[in-house]
Amino acid sequence: MYHNKLKQKIISLDNLYRQVNLWRFRGNKIVFTNGCFDILHLGHVEYLAKAKDLGNILIVGLNTDASVKKQNKSPERPVNNEEARGAVLAGLECVDGVVLFNDETPYELIKKIQPDVLVKGGDYKAEEIVGYDIVKACGGQTLTIPLTEGFSTTSLIKKLKS
Repeated sequence: MYHNKLKQKIISLDNLYRQVNLWRFRGNKIVFTNGCFDILHLGHVEYLAKAKDLGNILIVGLNTDASVKKQNKSPERPVNNEEARGAVLAGLECVDGVVLFNDETPYELIKKIQPDVLVKGGDYKAEEIVGYDIVKACGGQTLTIPLTEGFSTTSLIKKLKS
């Protein structure tokens, strides 16, 4: 279904631990972020590129369609299904791995990965980010990246509807 280059970046939960250990063995600094990334826009791309700058490997935890529904977003969300969203993220040069998660938060995923850097957008406080306690206990950093003004999926959807 996907091009081989995209397929290589989409990591199953079963293979996640092995892949992360391989990256670590090679001396890479692992950065983790997560989100829905429903309709990819400039704000997302700049955010992900800046996240990648914080280490060598960027892993994106991608909410499954079911977990997006649990987040009280509008009933039409996600606009794109998880396979499409995963493939689009995998197509970005700055993204090294995409792993889908079905829980409301990526807490269990962060426990598995134990990233060196956990990052979210500037609309969060570092100590309030899910997984902060895990990363801190492992000696890692939790950071925020300022959002690109004027770009959000919600505003893009409103613009398309008008």
